[in-house]
Amino acid sequence: MFTQLITLIPRRLFNLAGFLFCAGVLGYAIHVQLNEGLDPCPLCIFQRGAFLAAGCVFLLAAIHNAGSLGSRVYAVLIALASLAGAAIAGWHVRLQHLPPDLVPECGPGLDYMLEVFPLSETLKKVFTGSGECAEVSWQFLGLSMPTWALLCFIGLAVGGFFRNWLARD
Repeated sequence: MFTQLITLIPRRLFNLAGFLFCAGVLGYAIHVQLNEGLDPCPLCIFQRGAFLAAGCVFLLAAIHNAGSLGSRVYAVLIALASLAGAAIAGWHVRLQHLPPDLVPECGPGLDYMLEVFPLSETLKKVFTGSGECAEVSWQFLGLSMPTWALLCFIGLAVGGFFRNWLARD
């Protein structure tokens, strides 16, 4: 049923919609940062990178309109970018649900860490988390921004993978 439903939408249109969705998410994140003063934590920045990567693959898939093999390559790339984002967002949600006594202390900002530490050390510090990553400062329908990002990444991974894998047009 799902596969029949998803193949009703032309693949190029679906991929263009995936790109526009990612662009919309990134646009909203920038809006919230610039107009509402909600600065992104390091994990939020990495999630933005994953939305950017998934969006770029969706755009390439829409422009290229590859055949069966090419669309399967795009399916895998979309799934990888989206699942990487889902893993980051899932880790972020986990940090937000830690008991207060287990929340890591706030660390330096991502810019500082990238300047001072090697990339491997920066990544280790980011994924260890910090107090700022555990804060819930934005909610919609009772869900935090990382939770919404996680749901979006899962939707992008599933939809993007299956629509491109099942290329019939």
